[in-house]
Amino acid sequence: MDTLWSWLIAGAIVVAFVGRYLIQVKRREAKAKAAAEKAGLYSSDGPKAQHPHIYVDSCIGCGTCVAACPEGDVLTVLNGKAAIVKGHKCIGHGLCAEECPVGAIQMVMAKASASADMPTLTNEYETSIANLFIAGELGGLALIKNAVHQAVVCTDQVAGRISSLRTAHANRDCYDLIIVGAGPAGISASLRATEHNLRTLTLEREEVGGTVSKYPRQKLVMTSPVDFPTYGRFNKTQLSKEELLAFWERVMSRADLNIHSGEGVDAVRKEEDGLFHVSTPKGEYLAHTVILALGRAGTPRKLGVPGEELPHVLYRLIEAEHYQNANILVVGGGDSAVEAAMGLAFQKGNNVVLSYRREQFNRLKDRNIKRIEEHIREKKLIVHFNSIPVEFAPGRVRLNIGGNVRELPNEHTWIFAGGSPPTEFLKATGIAFGGKDITDRAE
Repeated sequence: MDTLWSWLIAGAIVVAFVGRYLIQVKRREAKAKAAAEKAGLYSSDGPKAQHPHIYVDSCIGCGTCVAACPEGDVLTVLNGKAAIVKGHKCIGHGLCAEECPVGAIQMVMAKASASADMPTLTNEYETSIANLFIAGELGGLALIKNAVHQAVVCTDQVAGRISSLRTAHANRDCYDLIIVGAGPAGISASLRATEHNLRTLTLEREEVGGTVSKYPRQKLVMTSPVDFPTYGRFNKTQLSKEELLAFWERVMSRADLNIHSGEGVDAVRKEEDGLFHVSTPKGEYLAHTVILALGRAGTPRKLGVPGEELPHVLYRLIEAEHYQNANILVVGGGDSAVEAAMGLAFQKGNNVVLSYRREQFNRLKDRNIKRIEEHIREKKLIVHFNSIPVEFAPGRVRLNIGGNVRELPNEHTWIFAGGSPPTEFLKATGIAFGGKDITDRAE
């Protein structure tokens, strides 16, 4: 009898525990669904590049993928299955797929209908033009680890073909490989090329480091352990801009790297002779092969507001600490704008106003949402939602806030309205876009 009672009590405890757990799960699902519907996320276009594909028949709804995502709330568990609710925030870390205990997640590229503005690439990242490759986020994948991986794959392809290409153009003086861009992908390709003893030229429009070099100071760069060519494994999973740029500096100290910074590329043409003619403001170079590692930031997008051409209206913040005791306006609602505004607000004597055209932030990383809410609560800066600049002038700016125009004192303005990706440059080169179903292609 005692044994029976013990079993009954234990069973009751288990039932109560399971019941409480199921109630919590249902509440969590309902909360996640309500939040997603409120934000209109189910009707969004979803992920544009690499993202998780969930095999719902295999998914056991354990939530491991949700906990693993560094971006916070890309995934949730709905109706007992993992689901994407904020696909636009996914930048392809892939940790969800790595942590899934039943292999129900695979990292894939965007659906064909979302690939219209993406160049068509082979599995070796070769474009529709033979011997012309793309590495890095220009091909649809974010993250440093992806840039490094693609650069290595591309350069290995070049190394495997270079002997026959040299033979075909034995009477021409040209480079084996020209790399356009010196960000993570371009630097990695340059390093790999030295391992293959390729005659290489790397051209960078601005400074070595690419997009990373333009981040505000101390901005965290999320990455996974990466194997850099010639340097081995880079194990840190969180590092600052300064740490990564210090690594670039060590790379640049190598005498065998032929990198021209401050020399942008105007055009890349493959002529009838089979060689690539790469034009810059300083001249023209010939090459057997080309790797484009341009990134997708492109040219900063402008608002078209009167006075936007004034010298105090800027599109990039490099060193926030150089700006103090000033009235500052930051325009934008993405991570870059919010991080710049908080960085500027931290400096001595600054009065910072953040203007965003929407009624709330909806595309920020979790850590930035918490930080900006704290800044607003503690009145470290002012945020005007539903606002947009209507005129810039020396010492002032006119801001339309919810239909009312106000004039604010202003010495410096930063606009973070995104950029125009180099689509036209690629199309002028002859590269084909879209039209290929790449949903089942994983890294």
